[in-house]
Amino acid sequence: MAAAAHGSFDDHHPPARELLDDCVHCGFCLPTCPTYALWGEEMDSPRGRIYLMEMAEKGEIPLEGAFTTHIDRCLGCMACVTACPSGVQYDRLLEATRPQIERHVPRSRADRLFREAVFTLFPYRRRLRAASLGGALYQKLRPRSMDRLLARLPKRLERLVAMESLLPPVSVRDAFASTPAITSAAGTPRGRVGMLTGCVQDVFFHQVNLATTRVLAAEGYDVIAPREQACCGALGLHAGREEESAERAKALIAVFERADVDVIAVNVAGCGSSMKEYGELLADDPQWSERAAAFSAKVRDVSEVLADALEESRAPRHRIDATVVYHDACHLGHAQKIRAQPRDVLRSIPGLELAELPEAEICCGSAGIYNMLQPEAAGDLGRRKADNIRGTGADLLVTANPGCLLQIRKYLEGELPMFHPVQVLDASIRGVPVGR
Repeated sequence: MAAAAHGSFDDHHPPARELLDDCVHCGFCLPTCPTYALWGEEMDSPRGRIYLMEMAEKGEIPLEGAFTTHIDRCLGCMACVTACPSGVQYDRLLEATRPQIERHVPRSRADRLFREAVFTLFPYRRRLRAASLGGALYQKLRPRSMDRLLARLPKRLERLVAMESLLPPVSVRDAFASTPAITSAAGTPRGRVGMLTGCVQDVFFHQVNLATTRVLAAEGYDVIAPREQACCGALGLHAGREEESAERAKALIAVFERADVDVIAVNVAGCGSSMKEYGELLADDPQWSERAAAFSAKVRDVSEVLADALEESRAPRHRIDATVVYHDACHLGHAQKIRAQPRDVLRSIPGLELAELPEAEICCGSAGIYNMLQPEAAGDLGRRKADNIRGTGADLLVTANPGCLLQIRKYLEGELPMFHPVQVLDASIRGVPVGR
C-alpha cells in the first residue's frame, strides 16, 4: 500500500517535491524531446510527464494506466536536461519514478515475459555467448524470404520482430574471446587504468574492447580488465530495476577495488552514465555509500582519458583521409555532458574531417532497450536519424554506444561504415584501414 505522505508513490525514494517544484513549465524542453517531436502530445513531453508526477505525488492519479503509459514512452535521453534553463533534474525524477512503476504496476503477461527474457539474457556474458552460436547459425541460414515473413506477423509480435532486426553481425570467434586481463603500457607507464569490458560490448563488439586496450596502452597506460567483472547494471537501472542494479553495482565496485586502479575507463556511454551514479544509487547503504562514491569518482569515459593525454600524446597518428560524422550518444552527451572530448580525440587524427549532424540533440531511438519495448516510436526516430546522417555526405559514422550502432545500422542499411571513435583512433595509431 502506498504511503499517504507521497500520494500514489511509496516512501522509498519517491520523486522529490523540491525537484518537481524546480520545473516552471516554460517549454524550452519541448523541441528537444524525441517523443514530443514525434507526436506533439503534452503528456509525452518532459513538462507533461512532470505534471503527471506532481499529480501522482498528490494522490490525484494512480500509477496504473495513463501515468505508466506516458512514462514508459520516455526514452530517458535527457536532452531536456541539457535544454532546461531552470536546471530541472529530470534525470533524477525519472530514475525515482520508474522503480515505483516496477514495484506497483502489474504488467501484462506478454510484457512481463518479454522484459524478463531481456534481463535473463543481456546482463550475462556466458548466456550471450551461448546465444551467439544460434545467432551466427541463423544469420548464415536466414532465407531471403524472411523479411516478407516477418512483415506479415501480427502487431502483437512486433517486439520480437524488432529484436530480430537489431541482431548484430555475429562473430563466434569474437564472442568467445576474452579481453586481455592486463595490457602493459608502451614505454614508462603514466597511469594504471581499469577497464569495463561490458556484457553486449564484450560479446558482440569485442573489437572495440581490443581497440580500447591498444590505444590506452599506446598512450602509456597499463590497462587492467579484471576477468571476474560482470554487468554494471545500467540496463536494469534505466528500466527501473533498482534493487537488481544495486547488487550489480556492489559486485563491480568490489572487483575494481581489488584491481587498485587510478581511473576506470568505460567505452559504453550508457554504462559509464550509470557507473557515475553509483554514489547516489547506494547513498542509503551505510556499508557501501562511501565505497560507491569513491568508485564513481574514478569512472571516466575513455574519450575523457584520451583527451587528457592529448597534450603529451605518445602515440603518433597516421593520416585517415575521410569525412566522419560523430553521433552524440545521449548518455554521453546529455547525461555525462561529454561532447568536446570525443571530437578533440578524433581531430587529433591527420586528414580526418568532422561533419556535424543536424538535430544532434534528438535521440536515435535506441535508448537501452527502448527500441525493443517501443519499436514503432524507435523506428520513427531511427529513420529520422538515418536521414540526417545521409545529408552530411560523410564517409564514416562514429558513436560511443553499441545500442546506437545497432539502431543506426538498422536504418542506414549498410550505406556507410560505422565504428566506435576509439576504433578510428586505433587504426590511425597502427596505420591500418579503419576496422582492420
